[in-house]
Amino acid sequence: MRGMAFLLGTSLLVLTACTGRTDGTALPSSRESQSTTASPPDDTLPGAGVPKVDNPIDISHFQQLPCDSLTPEQSKELLGPDVTTNPAVDDEAGPTCRWNVPAVSQAGVGVTYFKTTRLGLTGIYRAKDTVYPFFEPLEPIDGYPTVAFGQIDERSTRGRCLLALGTSDTQQVDISISLSEAKVGKKDPCAAAHDVAAKVLDNLRKAR
Repeated sequence: MRGMAFLLGTSLLVLTACTGRTDGTALPSSRESQSTTASPPDDTLPGAGVPKVDNPIDISHFQQLPCDSLTPEQSKELLGPDVTTNPAVDDEAGPTCRWNVPAVSQAGVGVTYFKTTRLGLTGIYRAKDTVYPFFEPLEPIDGYPTVAFGQIDERSTRGRCLLALGTSDTQQVDISISLSEAKVGKKDPCAAAHDVAAKVLDNLRKAR
């Protein structure tokens, strides 16, 4: 699907406007309100109004090898033949992989296995309208819930979107997208993130 090549942008490193950070640290989201909340027993999750994950996925393999989230063929399909793959297993937010195109100032994808809490999507839902004024549940993917969120809605202004995919009631995968400058305002980055999440989910399930 070469039509998607160069649609995306510099992944987590350019999402500082969404995270509220300006120091260049690559974090998928600002989770201060979540990180200070002790993880409740699993039987109390998900919280009120949060979609339940009926078939949890073991993501331990990808926590060790986050760049397995997309195959080389998939990353080239999304970003073109010059894509680079950048693992960051010790990222503060959790094991992360970023794919970008050095020759394009804004082209990439980021996938993070968030580890600061074990609240799953419940942590995001609790921060709705406070930490995350931008909050938009999207269609589930084969029964696995998704939600786009952030401190700022940058879809039309910068072509950026951060999406969480629930892999269990206690865990999620964060997928960040940023469109190339030429596509900003012309394509929905959250729709692109949803498409990438479907690819990631397929790879997660194949590894089980």
